[in-house]
Amino acid sequence: MATYDLEEQEQLDELKTWWTMYGNLVTGILVVVALAVAGWQGWNWWQRQQAAKASAVYSSLQTAAMQRDAKRARELAGELIDKYSVTAYAGMGALLAARVQVDAGDGKNARVQLAWAAENAKDPGLRELARLRLAAVMLDEKAYDEAMKQLAAEPAPAFAPRFAELRGDVFAAQGKLAEARNAYDIALEKFDALAKDDEARQRGGYKEVIQAKRDALGAAK
Repeated sequence: MATYDLEEQEQLDELKTWWTMYGNLVTGILVVVALAVAGWQGWNWWQRQQAAKASAVYSSLQTAAMQRDAKRARELAGELIDKYSVTAYAGMGALLAARVQVDAGDGKNARVQLAWAAENAKDPGLRELARLRLAAVMLDEKAYDEAMKQLAAEPAPAFAPRFAELRGDVFAAQGKLAEARNAYDIALEKFDALAKDDEARQRGGYKEVIQAKRDALGAAK
Protein backbone atom coordinates (compact mmCIF):
# COMPACT_ATOMS: atom_id res chain seq x y z
CA MET A 1 0.00 0.00 0.00
CA ALA A 2 2.86 2.35 0.89
CA THR A 3 4.44 1.53 -2.47
CA TYR A 4 1.19 2.44 -4.29
CA ASP A 5 1.02 5.74 -2.39
CA LEU A 6 4.60 6.52 -3.31
CA GLU A 7 3.99 5.79 -6.98
CA GLU A 8 0.84 7.89 -6.90
CA GLN A 9 2.75 10.76 -5.30
CA GLU A 10 5.45 10.52 -7.95
CA GLN A 11 2.80 10.71 -10.68
CA LEU A 12 1.25 13.73 -9.03
CA ASP A 13 4.64 15.40 -8.81
CA GLU A 14 5.26 14.70 -12.49
CA LEU A 15 1.86 16.11 -13.38
CA LYS A 16 2.52 19.25 -11.33
CA THR A 17 5.89 19.69 -13.03
CA TRP A 18 4.32 19.22 -16.47
CA TRP A 19 1.53 21.69 -15.66
CA THR A 20 4.06 24.23 -14.42
CA MET A 21 5.87 23.96 -17.75
CA TYR A 22 2.88 23.79 -20.12
CA GLY A 23 -0.18 24.85 -18.14
CA ASN A 24 -0.25 28.40 -19.50
CA LEU A 25 0.11 27.15 -23.06
CA VAL A 26 -2.74 24.65 -22.65
CA THR A 27 -4.95 27.29 -21.06
CA GLY A 28 -4.18 29.70 -23.88
CA ILE A 29 -5.04 27.12 -26.52
CA LEU A 30 -8.33 26.29 -24.82
CA VAL A 31 -9.22 29.98 -24.61
CA VAL A 32 -8.42 30.48 -28.31
CA VAL A 33 -10.51 27.45 -29.28
CA ALA A 34 -13.41 28.62 -27.13
CA LEU A 35 -13.25 32.11 -28.64
CA ALA A 36 -13.08 30.67 -32.15
CA VAL A 37 -16.16 28.51 -31.55
CA ALA A 38 -18.03 31.44 -30.06
CA GLY A 39 -16.95 33.67 -32.94
CA TRP A 40 -18.06 31.12 -35.53
CA GLN A 41 -21.44 30.70 -33.88
CA GLY A 42 -21.81 34.47 -33.68
CA TRP A 43 -20.91 34.87 -37.34
CA ASN A 44 -23.43 32.25 -38.40
CA TRP A 45 -26.12 33.94 -36.29
CA TRP A 46 -25.27 37.32 -37.83
CA GLN A 47 -25.40 35.88 -41.35
CA ARG A 48 -28.81 34.34 -40.67
CA GLN A 49 -30.05 37.66 -39.34
CA GLN A 50 -28.71 39.51 -42.37
CA ALA A 51 -30.28 37.01 -44.75
CA ALA A 52 -33.67 37.28 -43.03
CA LYS A 53 -33.63 41.09 -43.20
CA ALA A 54 -32.39 41.07 -46.80
CA SER A 55 -35.14 38.64 -47.76
CA ALA A 56 -37.77 41.08 -46.48
CA VAL A 57 -36.24 43.95 -48.46
CA TYR A 58 -36.04 41.80 -51.59
CA SER A 59 -39.69 40.86 -51.21
CA SER A 60 -40.57 44.56 -51.18
CA LEU A 61 -38.39 45.04 -54.23
CA GLN A 62 -40.31 42.32 -56.07
CA THR A 63 -43.54 44.13 -55.25
CA ALA A 64 -42.09 47.40 -56.57
CA ALA A 65 -41.00 45.63 -59.74
CA MET A 66 -44.48 44.21 -60.32
CA GLN A 67 -45.89 47.71 -59.83
CA ARG A 68 -43.24 49.11 -62.21
CA ASP A 69 -42.21 51.57 -59.55
CA ALA A 70 -38.69 52.36 -60.80
CA LYS A 71 -37.87 54.85 -58.04
CA ARG A 72 -38.88 52.49 -55.25
CA ALA A 73 -37.08 49.58 -56.89
CA ARG A 74 -33.91 51.64 -57.17
CA GLU A 75 -34.10 52.66 -53.50
CA LEU A 76 -34.65 49.11 -52.29
CA ALA A 77 -31.83 47.76 -54.44
CA GLY A 78 -29.59 50.45 -52.97
CA GLU A 79 -30.59 49.34 -49.47
CA LEU A 80 -29.69 45.74 -50.28
CA ILE A 81 -26.32 46.78 -51.64
CA ASP A 82 -25.54 49.16 -48.78
CA LYS A 83 -26.70 47.02 -45.88
CA TYR A 84 -26.79 43.43 -47.07
CA SER A 85 -24.09 43.09 -49.73
CA VAL A 86 -22.84 39.87 -48.07
CA THR A 87 -26.09 38.12 -48.98
CA ALA A 88 -27.19 36.68 -52.32
CA TYR A 89 -30.20 39.00 -52.23
CA ALA A 90 -28.04 42.01 -53.05
CA GLY A 91 -27.01 40.63 -56.44
CA MET A 92 -30.51 39.39 -57.18
CA GLY A 93 -31.93 42.75 -56.21
CA ALA A 94 -29.50 44.64 -58.41
CA LEU A 95 -30.48 42.57 -61.45
CA LEU A 96 -34.18 42.93 -60.75
CA ALA A 97 -33.93 46.68 -60.19
CA ALA A 98 -31.88 47.05 -63.38
CA ARG A 99 -34.63 45.36 -65.36
CA VAL A 100 -37.17 47.81 -63.94
CA GLN A 101 -34.88 50.74 -64.83
CA VAL A 102 -34.49 49.47 -68.40
CA ASP A 103 -38.25 49.14 -68.76
CA ALA A 104 -38.58 52.71 -67.49
CA GLY A 105 -36.03 53.92 -70.04
CA ASP A 106 -33.38 54.69 -67.41
CA GLY A 107 -30.31 53.03 -68.87
CA LYS A 108 -27.94 55.03 -66.67
CA ASN A 109 -29.24 53.61 -63.41
CA ALA A 110 -29.60 50.17 -64.95
CA ARG A 111 -25.91 50.28 -65.80
CA VAL A 112 -25.01 51.17 -62.22
CA GLN A 113 -27.00 48.25 -60.82
CA LEU A 114 -25.65 45.77 -63.36
CA ALA A 115 -22.04 46.92 -63.00
CA TRP A 116 -22.25 46.37 -59.25
CA ALA A 117 -23.76 42.91 -59.67
CA ALA A 118 -21.18 41.96 -62.31
CA GLU A 119 -18.40 42.67 -59.83
CA ASN A 120 -19.92 41.85 -56.46
CA ALA A 121 -22.80 39.37 -56.68
CA LYS A 122 -22.09 36.37 -54.46
CA ASP A 123 -23.28 33.83 -56.98
CA PRO A 124 -20.96 33.37 -60.01
CA GLY A 125 -23.96 32.76 -62.26
CA LEU A 126 -25.47 36.09 -61.25
CA ARG A 127 -22.18 37.83 -62.05
CA GLU A 128 -22.17 36.29 -65.53
CA LEU A 129 -25.81 37.22 -66.09
CA ALA A 130 -25.15 40.77 -64.94
CA ARG A 131 -22.27 41.10 -67.41
CA LEU A 132 -24.48 39.83 -70.17
CA ARG A 133 -27.32 42.21 -69.37
CA LEU A 134 -24.92 45.11 -68.94
CA ALA A 135 -23.50 44.46 -72.41
CA ALA A 136 -27.05 44.32 -73.81
CA VAL A 137 -27.85 47.72 -72.29
CA MET A 138 -24.64 49.12 -73.75
CA LEU A 139 -25.55 47.69 -77.15
CA ASP A 140 -28.94 49.41 -77.00
CA GLU A 141 -27.12 52.65 -76.23
CA LYS A 142 -24.71 52.05 -79.14
CA ALA A 143 -21.78 51.90 -76.71
CA TYR A 144 -20.26 49.10 -78.77
CA ASP A 145 -16.71 49.17 -77.43
CA GLU A 146 -17.94 49.11 -73.84
CA ALA A 147 -20.27 46.24 -74.63
CA MET A 148 -17.42 44.23 -76.14
CA LYS A 149 -15.32 44.76 -73.01
CA GLN A 150 -18.05 43.14 -70.95
CA LEU A 151 -18.17 40.20 -73.34
CA ALA A 152 -14.43 39.73 -73.70
CA ALA A 153 -13.80 37.35 -70.80
CA GLU A 154 -14.87 33.76 -71.48
CA PRO A 155 -17.95 32.94 -69.38
CA ALA A 156 -19.04 29.68 -67.82
CA PRO A 157 -20.09 27.09 -70.45
CA ALA A 158 -23.80 27.55 -69.74
CA PHE A 159 -23.52 31.23 -70.72
CA ALA A 160 -21.11 30.78 -73.63
CA PRO A 161 -23.75 30.61 -76.44
CA ARG A 162 -25.48 33.76 -75.25
CA PHE A 163 -22.19 35.68 -74.90
CA ALA A 164 -21.13 34.69 -78.42
CA GLU A 165 -24.57 35.59 -79.77
CA LEU A 166 -24.43 39.03 -78.19
CA ARG A 167 -20.96 39.59 -79.63
CA GLY A 168 -22.54 38.80 -82.99
CA ASP A 169 -25.27 41.36 -82.29
CA VAL A 170 -22.68 44.03 -81.53
CA PHE A 171 -20.70 43.25 -84.69
CA ALA A 172 -23.89 43.27 -86.76
CA ALA A 173 -24.89 46.65 -85.33
CA GLN A 174 -21.47 47.97 -86.35
CA GLY A 175 -21.83 46.61 -89.87
CA LYS A 176 -19.02 44.10 -89.33
CA LEU A 177 -20.83 41.25 -91.02
CA ALA A 178 -17.95 38.78 -91.31
CA GLU A 179 -17.21 39.10 -87.60
CA ALA A 180 -20.91 38.81 -86.79
CA ARG A 181 -21.24 35.60 -88.84
CA ASN A 182 -18.25 34.13 -87.07
CA ALA A 183 -19.66 35.05 -83.65
CA TYR A 184 -23.02 33.45 -84.47
CA ASP A 185 -21.25 30.33 -85.73
CA ILE A 186 -19.40 30.15 -82.42
CA ALA A 187 -22.68 30.60 -80.56
CA LEU A 188 -24.17 27.67 -82.47
CA GLU A 189 -21.13 25.54 -81.75
CA LYS A 190 -21.27 26.41 -78.06
CA PHE A 191 -24.95 25.57 -77.99
CA ASP A 192 -24.37 22.20 -79.66
CA ALA A 193 -21.68 21.48 -77.08
CA LEU A 194 -24.35 21.83 -74.42
CA ALA A 195 -26.93 19.80 -76.34
CA LYS A 196 -25.89 16.59 -74.58
CA ASP A 197 -27.74 17.95 -71.61
CA ASP A 198 -31.52 17.36 -71.60
CA GLU A 199 -32.24 20.87 -70.42
CA ALA A 200 -30.23 22.32 -73.30
CA ARG A 201 -32.20 20.24 -75.81
CA GLN A 202 -35.40 21.74 -74.46
CA ARG A 203 -34.10 25.17 -75.48
CA GLY A 204 -34.12 24.28 -79.17
CA GLY A 205 -36.10 27.41 -79.93
CA TYR A 206 -33.17 29.50 -78.80
CA LYS A 207 -30.89 27.77 -81.32
CA GLU A 208 -33.35 28.67 -84.05
CA VAL A 209 -33.08 32.34 -83.04
CA ILE A 210 -29.30 32.26 -83.40
CA GLN A 211 -29.56 30.42 -86.72
CA ALA A 212 -32.04 33.00 -88.02
CA LYS A 213 -29.65 35.82 -87.15
CA ARG A 214 -26.84 33.96 -88.87
CA ASP A 215 -28.90 33.26 -91.97
CA ALA A 216 -30.01 36.88 -92.21
CA LEU A 217 -26.41 37.88 -92.80
CA GLY A 218 -26.11 35.68 -95.87
CA ALA A 219 -23.18 33.54 -96.89
CA ALA A 220 -19.60 34.62 -96.26
CA LYS A 221 -17.93 36.30 -99.22
